[in-house]
Amino acid sequence: MRVLVTGHQGYLGTVMVPVLRAAGHDVVGLDTGLFAECVLGPEPDDPPTIPVDLRDVTVEQLTGFDAVVHLAALSNDPLGSLEPRITYDINHHASVRLARLAKDAGVQRFLYASTCSVYGSAGDELVTEQAPLRPLTPYAESKVRVEDDVAALADSGFSPVFLRNATAFGFSPRLRADIVLNNLVGLALLTGEVRVLSDGTPWRPLVHARDIAAAFAAALDAPDRRIHCAAYNVGTEANNLTVARIADAVASAVPGCDVVITGQSGPDRRSYRVDFSAIRTALGGFEARWTVADGAVELYRQYTRWGLTEPDFECRYTRLARLEHLRRDGRVDDTLRPRTIGVRHG
Repeated sequence: MRVLVTGHQGYLGTVMVPVLRAAGHDVVGLDTGLFAECVLGPEPDDPPTIPVDLRDVTVEQLTGFDAVVHLAALSNDPLGSLEPRITYDINHHASVRLARLAKDAGVQRFLYASTCSVYGSAGDELVTEQAPLRPLTPYAESKVRVEDDVAALADSGFSPVFLRNATAFGFSPRLRADIVLNNLVGLALLTGEVRVLSDGTPWRPLVHARDIAAAFAAALDAPDRRIHCAAYNVGTEANNLTVARIADAVASAVPGCDVVITGQSGPDRRSYRVDFSAIRTALGGFEARWTVADGAVELYRQYTRWGLTEPDFECRYTRLARLEHLRRDGRVDDTLRPRTIGVRHG
């Protein structure tokens, strides 16, 4: 299958491309390269790349693909809250436009990276894909809007699938340090403390980046009739943990660190536990295998192996800080469009 992966030079895309290639797919990437330099360790082996802003994609660029894996987005809540207009422009409007163009180009399958944060504040009960959606941030709201609008495009020749990923964790050659487990392991290593700013009680579902990649690979192979226009939570019930328990897993993985729960940020309204049984049923053989404890150990070993530094942890591998740096350097304009886009080929 010829597959276009948007955002392939990001945190998830850099993990996903090798998995899709290993499954026998002919992979092409689409990216502006804003995070291509966020590398810890050896330089990744990128596929051939279409260097274009998501907002400027043409139908001609999508012609000839059997499937689109759509990962590209402004990808965390602080960034979305800072720039809500740009978040909706990229995450919502450009994503729906991409799906329309893909359909016009004859693409048959459209895999969309959604999020379990669409459930917002759901309490202690396990939520299924049929639960009410209560997004609490512009980022989560944009994901809900895309699901609704792209579902309306579905027909016998165009099959969208919505993969609602739990909060990602784990090492990627293009690192993100602003997601909960990756962040806490980095803080533990660099400062000797696992510092939790909330009271530690909110629930979070977590899933390893490699398990996300495996889910997308399984969705590419599944028959259309089984998954057509369906939404699936991606993760495992074993990784539904409170923030305090996530911190304890980090303390067990990083020698000599202490857990400090400050509560200074006040109560966090985002709290939800998720049921992942539907994806195991629909995508026979798929099982999220990485535990949070194993992920914490992996991150500690990789951070140590490749020499993670505090300046890079705080700036290069943190999305908001990285984009502010690119703005200061004049590499992106006020709408986060790159002023020049370099062609990068694998």
